[in-house]
Amino acid sequence: MTILYECGESLPQNDELFMQRAYSQALHAYENREVPVGAVVVHAGQIIGRGYNQIEKLQDATAHAEVLCLGAAAHHHGTWRLTECTLYVTLEPCMMCLGAILQSRISRVVFGAGDSRFGALHSEAYRSQAYDAYGRFPEIIPGIYEEQCRELIQRFFREIRMQRKMEKERAAAQNESV
Repeated sequence: MTILYECGESLPQNDELFMQRAYSQALHAYENREVPVGAVVVHAGQIIGRGYNQIEKLQDATAHAEVLCLGAAAHHHGTWRLTECTLYVTLEPCMMCLGAILQSRISRVVFGAGDSRFGALHSEAYRSQAYDAYGRFPEIIPGIYEEQCRELIQRFFREIRMQRKMEKERAAAQNESV
């Protein structure tokens, strides 16, 4: 059902290259003050779709990197059936994105940082339900560029917390001066 690469087992060189491309998409999200998640879809060694989170920009809760990337790949590929394609994404996909992955028939998912709170790939229950419903589940390769991906997410949320703290302090100072 699901194949995970063991620690120390060598990865195809392309996995690292395409994760770098997904990471560069995450940097676009970061630069645009979006949660820094990026993704690319690859078919036959070629990137056919790119995406990064644009929830705030588009004011669309479904504008996750994976969903936008899958849509771009389907458009480029001429079909929504993305069989024999690999999705590279910097953060473990959520339940909504897992649904889109399964619907699009992606055969492999390579991700950077795991997400114990919202990630849908680490749960055996989710995998089992998905396999029962769809009769298949993509091959999962976790932890590629994990440290860099996790650091970018952590930096983003650290900056958001600092900004909110400063805004509260400014508001409190203004209230005191009134």
